[in-house]
Amino acid sequence: MSNNEVLEMFLHFLKFDKNASENTYSSYLRDIRQLGDYLETNYSTDLISVNSTELADYINYLRSIGKSVATVSRNIASIKSLYSYLTINRYIDRNPAVKLVPDKAEHKLPQILTSEEVEMLLAQPKCIDAKGYRDHAMLELLYATGIRVTELIDLNIDDVNIPARLIRCFSKNKERFIPMYPSAVKAVKDYIELVRPQMISDAGEKALFVNVSGERMSRQGFWKIIKSYQKKAGIETDITPHTLRHSFATHLLENGADIRSIQQMLGHADISSTQVYSQLVKKELKDVYDKTHPKA
Repeated sequence: MSNNEVLEMFLHFLKFDKNASENTYSSYLRDIRQLGDYLETNYSTDLISVNSTELADYINYLRSIGKSVATVSRNIASIKSLYSYLTINRYIDRNPAVKLVPDKAEHKLPQILTSEEVEMLLAQPKCIDAKGYRDHAMLELLYATGIRVTELIDLNIDDVNIPARLIRCFSKNKERFIPMYPSAVKAVKDYIELVRPQMISDAGEKALFVNVSGERMSRQGFWKIIKSYQKKAGIETDITPHTLRHSFATHLLENGADIRSIQQMLGHADISSTQVYSQLVKKELKDVYDKTHPKA
């Protein structure tokens, strides 16, 4: 069985049996392709015939070329998932990935913006043309709701309820509703009423946010947008779309929101994913104390 055949079967399993997200699907595809190329080049073997030593060598190779702990761990997860699938379905007799163990990740608290930095970023898009209205609405909505960038670009026009000040968001086949503050509502309303009708290329287009071609905005497109406004604002903190999500949660917590409500708004299945923001708030308070208390 060729590497392409193995990959095709595995990806079909991920997509239709595991209902993997688009990000997981893309990551596993890239990881397994790279593994297959490495095995072919260095060992003249394939995904079906590889042994545990060759897999361990590949992981060590990734470490040797400076791949991060997170990247190596994701590769291990991809490889273990592949060989678990092949073993269970009896394409191979033994699982060569069973002894692969992810590196212990360095625990890092998420990076956030201060309230002042958020205001500086949100002030950058100027509502003087279609792009300005759209970008302003996207940034306001991201900070107002804390949704993931994938969820932002996946929003459809009928997911927005302006009178109720709510958006409807889907993630992993689960639906949740998130409120918006008034200025975010106005930004989205102005974009929908004044700009979007001129931007869409097809009257039947469902996407809420579209690019200059009138089609749904891409993750890469929005990434470039947020980076350009970071530069214009002169903000030194490295901003990604997830930075606004982290900032949203932390600022809510700082201002008295309960952790369970934040968990629901973020769409976290496990409360432990949300509790990291409590650690961040504690760290911020300790930093303030150390800097300001006369005896600290």
